[in-house]
Formats: sequence, C-alpha cells, structure tokens
Amino acid sequence: MWKTLIVDDERLARSELKRLLQAHPNIEIVAEADSADSARDMLAAQPDIALVFLDIQMPGCTGLELAAELRPNLFFVFCTAFDSYALDAFALNALDYLVKPIVPQRLAQSLSRLPAAQAGAATPSDNANQNYLPDHHGLLLKFGENSRIVRLSEISRFESVGNHSAVYTPYGKSFVLSSLSRIEQRLDPQQFFKASRADIIRISTITALEPGVAAGSMLAILQDGQQIDVSRRQVQQLKTLFGGF
Repeated sequence: MWKTLIVDDERLARSELKRLLQAHPNIEIVAEADSADSARDMLAAQPDIALVFLDIQMPGCTGLELAAELRPNLFFVFCTAFDSYALDAFALNALDYLVKPIVPQRLAQSLSRLPAAQAGAATPSDNANQNYLPDHHGLLLKFGENSRIVRLSEISRFESVGNHSAVYTPYGKSFVLSSLSRIEQRLDPQQFFKASRADIIRISTITALEPGVAAGSMLAILQDGQQIDVSRRQVQQLKTLFGGF
C-alpha cells in the first residue's frame, strides 16, 4: 500500500485526482495540501508517506522547487496544465510527469512504474559518494512539444553546448540547463566516462575503439553509431578501464 499525498492549490483538481485514484487499491490517500508550506508540514508529520502527486505551478513555491528540498526517498508524480517547462532536470527525480486533465490510462501507466522504481531505490549502492545519481533517477526532458521522463540508465551521452548540455537518449536528443561539469559531479564513474571536456559517455554503450585524427587520441564508437573523440589526456584512463590494452 502506497501512502500518498496530493499537493495542488486547486480544490477541484485535488478532488478529480482523488476520484481517479479510487481505481487503484494499492494507493491510500492519507493527506492533501493546497500549498508548499502545508505539504512540508504534512510530510514532517507523516514520515510514512511514500508517494506525492505534486502540482508544478503553485503560488509562492512551485512543485519543482518543493521537490528539490524534500527527502530523497519520496516518489513524485508531477502534474501540470502546461506541457512546457524549462528546468534543471538534475534537480528532480520524478516517477512521471502528467499533463492536466489527467487521463486515466496515463495515470495507470505512471503507477505501473512504482514497483520497478522501488526496487531500484532499494538496491544498495557500492559507491562511497552518495551524491552520485542512481540509474533509476528520472530526468524531465523536452522532445519537441512533448515532455518525457527519461531514466539515467537510458542515456548514452552528455555533450557540452555552451552553458547547457545535450542529452542523447533512445527517444532523440534533448537539452538540460546544467553545465557538463555539474553533471559530471552527479554521475557514477563506474557507469560514465568523461571522454573530453565536451563529452561524457555511458561506458556500457561503447562497442569499439579506433585511432583518432589527432596524434594519441581515440574514437569511441557507441551502440547507436555515434563516434566520440577521446582526448589524449583521457586515452590512458580509457585503456585502463578496458584492461590496459
């Protein structure tokens, strides 16, 4: 049973979501909040709340801002009437992102992700640095006019583009409002490799290594065919990673 909090400044929106959730017996709504301040109080008073449906656009403090400050073991489903948000995707770990009016089928799809997300969160980390994001961490990314939650495990490459970073996924390329250096601080070095100042790639997606154009450099060939330059400075580290060939 998932003890659930609904946070929305509109009473009718809370009522409609409660009605839709009645079709899911594994969801127990234990509290409602009409503001970020109220949500904080309820979460502090009921530490067994595990799932939060959170409206993004609220007066004072947005749902995204609230989520960034709350305990990391909470699962969030973000709800909004607007399908366009520019945000730092590394500030949230979302189960899903629903656009109002919420469609029952999309709600069911969101809730179907809970078992896998819970299993991923319960897997012990081998990393001493707890700041590394787990592979099940969800990023809210824009693809054209649509938004989608993409798991870190689905991302093959991060590329520096000015003050932004391009993100390469099976669904296409998106962008996040984070610098590559900031992203690097959150990525597990057992999963990702910094090929150069411009690129970080997922190690498991590397299928071949070839000599690069510059003397001493290499090309990392990824599963999707991308060819990524590995700087001379990083070549030795990459060789060590693959057994010192």
